[in-house]
Amino acid sequence: MSQVVLQLAINDINKMKKYYESNLLGKLPPGSIFAAKTSNCAITAYKSGKVLFQGSGSEEESGKWGNGLPSKQKTNKSVSNSDTSFPSNISAMSVIGSDEVGTGDYFGPITVVAAYVKKEHIPLLKELGVKDSKNLKDDQISAIAKQIIPIVPYSLLTLHNEKYNQLQQSGMSQGKLKALLHNQAILHVLTKLESEKPEAILIDQFAKKEIYFNYLKGQKKIQRENVYFSTKAESVHLAVAAASIIARYAFVKHFEKLSDEAGFTIPKGAGSQVDVAAARIIKEKGRDSLPQFVKLHFANTEKALKISKRNGI
Repeated sequence: MSQVVLQLAINDINKMKKYYESNLLGKLPPGSIFAAKTSNCAITAYKSGKVLFQGSGSEEESGKWGNGLPSKQKTNKSVSNSDTSFPSNISAMSVIGSDEVGTGDYFGPITVVAAYVKKEHIPLLKELGVKDSKNLKDDQISAIAKQIIPIVPYSLLTLHNEKYNQLQQSGMSQGKLKALLHNQAILHVLTKLESEKPEAILIDQFAKKEIYFNYLKGQKKIQRENVYFSTKAESVHLAVAAASIIARYAFVKHFEKLSDEAGFTIPKGAGSQVDVAAARIIKEKGRDSLPQFVKLHFANTEKALKISKRNGI
């Protein structure tokens, strides 16, 4: 089984626990702080600061938080949070930021946004409340997004469930799909800017730099110049926070539309509540309707089918 080990500060582990809140497991191994399971990765964080990622998605999932430790290496220091050392003053530069929403949600599409924030607009965006979208409620996201959309040149790409499932079943990993979408969104923004050139391009890191560009092999056009990667990139530059807000705004709107199509309010995340919701969809609309609502390869599909069988559906 593929696995990666990170050494992180306890403060970072607590942030991870909040991030994986909807994926947390009830039974904890001895000495652990939390255990969680996504569709393709098991994550266990220990009091020692070590975090173990196991499964086919271990590289991709661990890449969100840092770089793996070489075998038998021991350290008490937190690993670097980025693959590439970006300029020390990047937070004050004119930057294209890129982020995605929906990859960990069983229901709903993946939305990817690249947004360009000129350094002259940074104070205004701060005044409008732009910050990490994870710390904002849906109504706040909507209000802020509507204010910044006329100000910030951006590109929004939405990968709906049916297309996502087709690509995933053809052998394309979620990591590759995300890389393709980020690259395309960034290229769209660069086209919109015409002669204006950003000082840097910052991607919220979901994979190591070499893995990201490996995903893009074979593409006609790949943006490589001045591209940097960082976990928690919203805290590095406001452009990523703006991209995240627009992406979540679009995701929430699509999610509401899916709820209308389902006939009830569908839950976010990938916890047990989505299993029940999917089972209800199977009951009311049939199993064949699932591909338009969910990411089929998530373990939730099997759980929903088991619930359906228990209830005689």
